[in-house]
Amino acid sequence: MRIGRALLALAAIALPAFAAECSLELKPENTKIQWTLSGLHTVHGTFDLKRGAINFDTETGNASGQVVVDIASGDSGSPPRDHRMHAGVLESKKYPEAVFTPDRVEGALAVPGTSNVKLHGMFTIHGAEHEMTMNVQARTTPDQLSATITFDIPYVAWGMKDPSKFVFKVDKTVHVSIEGSGPLQKR
Repeated sequence: MRIGRALLALAAIALPAFAAECSLELKPENTKIQWTLSGLHTVHGTFDLKRGAINFDTETGNASGQVVVDIASGDSGSPPRDHRMHAGVLESKKYPEAVFTPDRVEGALAVPGTSNVKLHGMFTIHGAEHEMTMNVQARTTPDQLSATITFDIPYVAWGMKDPSKFVFKVDKTVHVSIEGSGPLQKR
């Protein structure tokens, strides 16, 4: 009987650490967005986060929220290359934001611990919406979540201009990595 009560008490104490409904607010100062475009010379660059919030329920797999990236902030460290990227490929004056709207999470989130999950949703860039699944490596404490999110953008297949020239050839896909952290809020 005492063992049963002790287990029940332990389960009640542990329950908040495994709450199913959680949310993460991403802030620009705690989020780093990097991209890599391979080709004759590999090019690395960054984008700035405007705002972001991801809500998810680990029991049902439902997710919601929005992550908004400032496309006009794209920087590769070369002003002439950045001008060509913004004017000819991204058309950032016409399409100044990219938005990811999650709808489900696949996999279990260990709190505390390290988890690999997939975040599925719709990604809007260059005026068009595309279905996307992102890989997420999450590290949690009972009240903090840090994540590395990776995905590829097949920009040419998605209607953006191929910047390749006669001798200068680049891949048709850009690899993106987002590192972010914030308070893990249980609801």
